[in-house]
Amino acid sequence: MNLRHSAEDETNSEVIHLGSDGLSRSGATRWGFYLVVFMRIVGVLWLAQGLLQWQAILAPGDFPLDALPRLEAVAIVFFAVINLVAAVGLWLAAPWGGVLWLFAAAAQMFMTVFLPGLQPGGRLLLAFDVTLIVAYFVLTWYAAQERDAL
Repeated sequence: MNLRHSAEDETNSEVIHLGSDGLSRSGATRWGFYLVVFMRIVGVLWLAQGLLQWQAILAPGDFPLDALPRLEAVAIVFFAVINLVAAVGLWLAAPWGGVLWLFAAAAQMFMTVFLPGLQPGGRLLLAFDVTLIVAYFVLTWYAAQERDAL
């Protein structure tokens, strides 16, 4: 057993491998990394949406929450909670974060289509949500292909 450990051996070997088993190909696209960055960017966007909903609850403008129609008040409270929880899950890049975000985005799209006056942003918000969802599925697919290739 050789107990000698040279300084050259230490510089040639990595101590910590983040998101890789050390067998990654040189110049290969790291789709898993792009997926995490995407999830964190969307997490920040959903955090902002959740905080805007909480602003409507805690610092109402013209109408307090209890003076709004019941459906609108329920929607504000629902999105205030679900958007913040989804944002945390997305930031952590947890699988439940992606699922909860997809649920929140689907609910937002449902409200935009079937209750058009309730969600500000209208069709632009709908197109933005669809674009984000498609990008999420594409990045997830590429990250899975990359993981299977290793």
